[in-house]
Amino acid sequence: MAEMEGESLWATCKVEMGNQMAAPVRWACCAVLAAAAAVVYTQRHSPQEAPHVQYERLGSDVTLPCGTANWDAAVTWRVNGTDLAPDLLNGSQLVLRGLELGHSGLYACFHRDSWHLRHQVLLHVGLPPREPVLSCRSNTYPKGFYCSWHLPTPTYIPNTFNVTVLHGSKIMVCEKDPALKNRCHIRYMHLFSTIKYKVSISVSNALGHNATAITFDEFTIVKPDPPENVVARPVPSNPRRLEVTWQTPSTWPDPESFPLKFFLRYRPLILDQWQHVELSDGTAHTITDAYAGKEYIIQVAAKDNEIGTWSDWSVAAHATPWTEEPRHLTTEAQAPETTTSTTSSLAPPPTTKICDPGELGSGGGPSAPFLISVPVTVALAAAATTANSLLI
Repeated sequence: MAEMEGESLWATCKVEMGNQMAAPVRWACCAVLAAAAAVVYTQRHSPQEAPHVQYERLGSDVTLPCGTANWDAAVTWRVNGTDLAPDLLNGSQLVLRGLELGHSGLYACFHRDSWHLRHQVLLHVGLPPREPVLSCRSNTYPKGFYCSWHLPTPTYIPNTFNVTVLHGSKIMVCEKDPALKNRCHIRYMHLFSTIKYKVSISVSNALGHNATAITFDEFTIVKPDPPENVVARPVPSNPRRLEVTWQTPSTWPDPESFPLKFFLRYRPLILDQWQHVELSDGTAHTITDAYAGKEYIIQVAAKDNEIGTWSDWSVAAHATPWTEEPRHLTTEAQAPETTTSTTSSLAPPPTTKICDPGELGSGGGPSAPFLISVPVTVALAAAATTANSLLI
C-alpha cells in the first residue's frame, strides 16, 4: 500500500515537472511528498516490537510508560484500537486506577504528530490463586484411583498446577486425564496396603502461588459410580406394586470378586418424604406399599460390600402402579330393560282405573278427583278359582 502511495506521489511530481519545467517550488513539493511516502513505507514495513506482556491485580492501580519516550513527550494512547482520554495521562505515561477485568487489552502508545508507534503493552488483569480444593476417589477399585482439583474462585489469568503422589516414600505416577485437564489417574501398586497415600498440589500464576495436600488410606476413597439403567414398571393386577431393576455401574471392574450392595429410595411425587430399602445383593426389587394410581420417583445408590462410601444417586426413574381400567358399558346394558310376561285368558295384565269420588260417595258437591288402583288381575283370578271349585 505504501509502495502504491509513493509511486502515485512520484507520478504526480513527474506530471507537474512535465507541465512546468522544474520550478523550485514544484521540486520542493515533490521532495516533501517523497519523504512522507518513505516515512509511511518505513513505518509499515519495519519489524514492530512484540507487545510487552504485563499482569496486574484486580482492583489495583497501574502506570504504563510509553517505552523509552521522555515524560513530557507528546503521545497518544490507544487500547484495542480506540483512543483513550487525555485526562488518563500523566505526561507520556498512562495511569489506570481501580483495575477491572474490562481493562485487559492491548495498549499502544503513538507519537502524536507522526503517529509513529512507540510502545505496546498487552495487559492482563486477574488475581493470585487461593488454596486449591483437592479430592481423590476410587470408582474402579481395585484397579486404581483418580485425583481432581479446582480453585474455589477464578483468577482470570492462566494457572499452572503441579501434582505429586506419594505411597509412603515412593513417588507414584499420576497420568493426565485425556479429557479433563484438572484430573489425573494413579494405579494401585499394592492392593490392601496399610501404607497411607499423600497427594500434594501446588498452583501458581503470574500474580501468586498456593498449595495444599491430603493424606488417606486406600479403602477410605472407594466410591462406586451410581447404578445404571434404572427402570421401574407397574405389576399387572397389583395396584400397590412397582418392579424396579438396575445394572451395576459399568466402571466397576470386577463385581464378582468385589460385589456391591444397593440402597433404594422412592416416594410419590405428591410427597417430599423418601422411603428407603437396603439390599445386600441383586439388581431388582419389588415395592409393595406404593399408593395406587400415584406417580413415583425411584433412585438407587451402590457401595462396596465392605469398604468405602455410598455412590451418588442414580438418574431417577418414574412409574405409576397398575390401575384397573374402567369397564365400558355394552350395547345390551345401555338399552332399556324389557320384561315379557305370559298370562292366561283369565289373568290379563294389571290395569289402572280412574274413578271419580262422586260416584263412590252418597251425595255432596264435586270434589278434586283422585286415583284408585284396582288390581283387576287379582279379582279375575279369584273368580276363576271359584268357578273351578263349583265345577268340581
